[in-house]
Amino acid sequence: MYTIIDIETTGNGIKGNKITEISIFKYDGNTIVDEFTSLVNPLAPIPYFITGLTGIDDQMVQNAPTFAEISQNILELTENCIFVAHSVNFDYGVIKEEFRQIGVDFTRKKLCTVRLSRTLIPGLRSYSLGKLCSAVDIPLQDRHRARGDAHATVLLFEKLLSSPDADTVFKKFLNARSQEATLPPHLPKSVFDAIPSKSGIYYFKNQKGEIIYVGKAINLKKRVLGHFYDKSKKEIQMCSETTHIDFKLSGSELVALLMESAEIKRLFPPYNRAQKRTVRQYAIFEYEDRNGISHLAFNTLKGIPRPLKIFYNQTDCRAYLEELCKHFSLCPKYCHLQQTNTPCSHHSITTCEGICRGEESVDDYNEKVSQAVEHMKLLASDVKVIKEKGRDATESAVVLIADGLYKGYGFIENDVDISNLEDIEAFITPQKNTIETDGILAAYLLKHSESTVMTSIK
Repeated sequence: MYTIIDIETTGNGIKGNKITEISIFKYDGNTIVDEFTSLVNPLAPIPYFITGLTGIDDQMVQNAPTFAEISQNILELTENCIFVAHSVNFDYGVIKEEFRQIGVDFTRKKLCTVRLSRTLIPGLRSYSLGKLCSAVDIPLQDRHRARGDAHATVLLFEKLLSSPDADTVFKKFLNARSQEATLPPHLPKSVFDAIPSKSGIYYFKNQKGEIIYVGKAINLKKRVLGHFYDKSKKEIQMCSETTHIDFKLSGSELVALLMESAEIKRLFPPYNRAQKRTVRQYAIFEYEDRNGISHLAFNTLKGIPRPLKIFYNQTDCRAYLEELCKHFSLCPKYCHLQQTNTPCSHHSITTCEGICRGEESVDDYNEKVSQAVEHMKLLASDVKVIKEKGRDATESAVVLIADGLYKGYGFIENDVDISNLEDIEAFITPQKNTIETDGILAAYLLKHSESTVMTSIK
C-alpha cells in the first residue's frame, strides 16, 4: 500500500518550514482507496513570494486546523504504507519535523518519483513534476497546490508501476541497504557508487555541469553521504541541485585540506563561504631615512618591493613589530608603532636605548636593526618537506614549505631516486600561500613536532 503525498509550505528550510497545505492519496497499486486534503494553519506568516507561487495567503489559513490537529489523520492514513512523493526527502523531512515538534516519532519507508522516473523513463532533460508530466502526457491541474500536484504524482506513479522493469526497480529502491531513498533526486546511484572510501576532495555539480560546492574528506564516500542526511536549509538546497559528483584523491588529510583550499579560491563555488574572502596582506620592510637611521615599517604588501615578513592582518603585523622592538631594544618611533615628533613613549615598550632622544649612536642602532632583519631572514629561509601517504601504495605525497611560505604539493613514485631539494621541486605543483594554507600547515606542524627541515624524502 502506498500514500502519495504533496505539501505546500512557508519555505524556510526543513526546521523552520511549516506546512500550509497537505494532500494524501492512499493507493493500493491499482486504485485510489482513500484521500485526505486540508489547508493547514502554520502559526507563522506566509512570505509574499510563497503566496505568489501557491496562491495560499495568511487569510486562507487563519481558520484552518493546525498540524497538531490533523496529525492523527496523517498517522492513521500513512500507517503501514510506503511514503511516496516527488523529491521525497523534502516532503518527508518537513512532515517528520512537524511530528517531532509535537513529540511524535514519524518513520515510514520512502519512494521518490524523481529517482524512479530517472531510472524507468530515462533521457528526459528535466524531471521536475511539471515538465515530466508534459513529457509523458499526464494532466496537471492546480500546479503548486497540494491536491493538484499529489494527484498528478499518483498518475505518474501508475505509469511507473506499469513500466517493463518496474518490479526489479521498485524492489531495489525499497531495499533498505540500497540508499536510493537517501540520495538527491537528480543524482544517479552509479555516480555515488563510484566514489571511493579514501582521502581526497569532491565536487558537487549542477545540471549545467557547474561546480557548486567543493569539500574534503578522509573518507570521501562517508562524507558525501553525510551531506544527504543533513537537514539544514543550505544542504537541502545544494543537494537538490546536485546531478553529478567528481572527486580527486589526495592520499592524506593534509593534502586534501590544501587541495580543497586551493580549489575554493580558484572556483568560488556558490555553496562555499568560509574561504571566499580575499584578505589584505601586510608586510614589514626596511628603509633608511635622510639622517641615515634604519627604520622598520609596515604597509600593505602591494606597495612593498622587498618584504621581510608577510601577515594577513594589521594587528598581527603590529604585534610582531612590537616583539622585535622588545627583543632587539629598537625604538617604537622608528618602527612606526608611534607617530610622533617627540621621543618615543610607547605604553608597553620601554626597551628603547635612546636613538629618538639622541642618546644612542646611529651606527649602534642600525646594527640592532640589522640583527632584527637577519633574524627574520633566518626564519624565512627555513625549508620543510613534509612527507605523507600517497594516493596508493606506489607513491608518497610531499608538501614543500620554503622561505617561510607554502610552495605547493606533489606526488612522487616510491622508486624515483630523490637526493636533493631540486629533485623534489620537480614534482611540486605550485600553489599560492594564503591565510588558510598558513593555518592548515601551522596546525599540522604543531601536531607533528618531529617534522624537521629535510632535503630528501628517502
